[in-house]
Amino acid sequence: MTWRPALARPVMLRHDPVRGTDLLLMPERVVVLRGHAGSVVRLCDGNRQVPEIVAALVERFPGAPVADEVPRFLSVLREEGWLR
Repeated sequence: MTWRPALARPVMLRHDPVRGTDLLLMPERVVVLRGHAGSVVRLCDGNRQVPEIVAALVERFPGAPVADEVPRFLSVLREEGWLR
């Protein structure tokens, strides 16, 4: 079965307009997402497989090392328990 990442139940993605950054909100923790991390997490809707997320980001950010970095980033989020 191929992984279709989605935010874990208690985790919510929000944009903080004051700081101009995206946040992962959990019951007793806030994680500030840097750079385009929020754009990556926003694509984790439980419908797209990782290669589909990578393809969408390659289109959006041509020339960026998306194919290498995004799967690793998603794996880290999964290890933290923020993605299921």
